[in-house]
Amino acid sequence: MKAEIIATGTELLLGEIVDANSPYLANQLSALGIDLYWISVVGDNPNRLIDSLRRAWERSDLVLTTGGLGPTQGDITRESIASFLGEETSIDPLEERRLRQFFADRKMDMPNSNLRQATKIPSAEFLPNPLGTAPGWWVERDGHILITMPGPPEEMHSVWQREVVPRLRQKLGGVVIISRVLKTFGVSEAKIGELMGGLVQGANPTVATYAKPDGIHLRITAKADSQEEARRMVAGVELQIRSLMVDSIWGVDDDTIASVVGDLLAKRGRTLATMESCTGGLLSATITSVPGSSAYFRGGIVSYSNDVKIAYGVPEELIKRHGAVSQPVAEAMAGTVRRCLGSDIGIGITGVAGPSKLEDKSPGTVFIAVDDGSSPHTLSRVYPGSRQRVRERASVSALFELRKTLVNE
Repeated sequence: MKAEIIATGTELLLGEIVDANSPYLANQLSALGIDLYWISVVGDNPNRLIDSLRRAWERSDLVLTTGGLGPTQGDITRESIASFLGEETSIDPLEERRLRQFFADRKMDMPNSNLRQATKIPSAEFLPNPLGTAPGWWVERDGHILITMPGPPEEMHSVWQREVVPRLRQKLGGVVIISRVLKTFGVSEAKIGELMGGLVQGANPTVATYAKPDGIHLRITAKADSQEEARRMVAGVELQIRSLMVDSIWGVDDDTIASVVGDLLAKRGRTLATMESCTGGLLSATITSVPGSSAYFRGGIVSYSNDVKIAYGVPEELIKRHGAVSQPVAEAMAGTVRRCLGSDIGIGITGVAGPSKLEDKSPGTVFIAVDDGSSPHTLSRVYPGSRQRVRERASVSALFELRKTLVNE
């Protein structure tokens, strides 16, 4: 099956927002064993969108569109598909009722323009969207499948996973495709390539590597006639990879470093507190993104100024002697917050997010300390990239240092 993605929206062409949907769908199609040949971005222009649909229809078996399903006149995907296929749209009574209930549940009046979202063509089936007002369409005609999905990524992901993937699996017939992602940290992509050797060249199962903010991910994908056989093939390759990368694999599939660390803290009955400077609370936000984190996270202090560090107990003399961006101050921050908030473990982060130097330290310089009541463990790094990139890398690295502490307990 040959697939094609059409992302719609003039805002994508203007660079006002980044197309996050196409990379997500590309990854998902690969996991399903569907070959993706083309990705295009089209503005909110009916003629150009119809032209893109015509080209896609001629050369692809499966066409996916994202965006353009809103209630405004600029949302043209439904009408463009109808025009291309030569069908008329009409309001579906059941979908209109669902839409009105959506607004009623939120104690809001529904604008008349939202009725456009309850329309479809005869050859289309609605793909329910529980997170918004724009359902997708599933269209099958002349040996082709055309799927429309909403533009907001969260809504698109929901429609894709709940509605589209099960239907596509049925269409794919007897072939079963299973994927497993192993997540590593502290090893470069080039080094992993050397370690994997012939595993990366395998045709089935396949092993692909991806550089991510939380390390290098390895996706193992196998095709077989049954789930049992596909899982057996994936497990065999996973065992080989784990034997080569014993200490570098920290998670699998949907794991995040925050969830993995949270599980370790919860299992060990340990509590955590943070004092952050250059990351400005990003570490605390990452930790609390995990449901149930209140069981182990005591709280965080954003000590962006030296006055706040001193007020909570970091010695002023230490800052004067070594500078706020230093290993001793990071260690003092970790110990201070551990004592102040009564936690078992404290993390201190101080650094220069950039873009300018601070205390003669280069942008990207970061010191991270983990204090569990014994001797503090400190990491020093100089991260490249933008201010936001430095903050993200520092937060992720702090969690990996915490994981190291917990694993070695």
